[in-house]
Amino acid sequence: MIQKDTNFFNVDAMEQGIPRTLVEGITTRIFPGKQAMISVVRIAPNAIGAIHSHPQEQWGVMLEGSAIRIQDGEEISVKKGDFWCSPGDMDHGVIGGPDGAVILDVFSPPRLEYTKPGQGFASAGG
Repeated sequence: MIQKDTNFFNVDAMEQGIPRTLVEGITTRIFPGKQAMISVVRIAPNAIGAIHSHPQEQWGVMLEGSAIRIQDGEEISVKKGDFWCSPGDMDHGVIGGPDGAVILDVFSPPRLEYTKPGQGFASAGG
């Protein structure tokens, strides 16, 4: 059993991390560090995320399912095992596939607005 007060976590442990609802059908658990931040994003089938941007670089890895990754106006199909980089300030979003998706996002530096529970993608510049 992993202790909550350690630096070890599990992608399926929904009680871990900072909860955030991005939009209806898209939730995340946030794990902030000093130099980077992990976000485990769960996307319901066909859920649509808002197009947004932020100054932080963002890497994503598709752990389960599939989605359409919208990045800089282009729609790219992504499936389990695919990963990508969204440079800072680039518009991006996601649409869940027919079976939904689980994505692991890494932000550097951390997004300060994600260090507490909340809702929404937050504003650029945070």
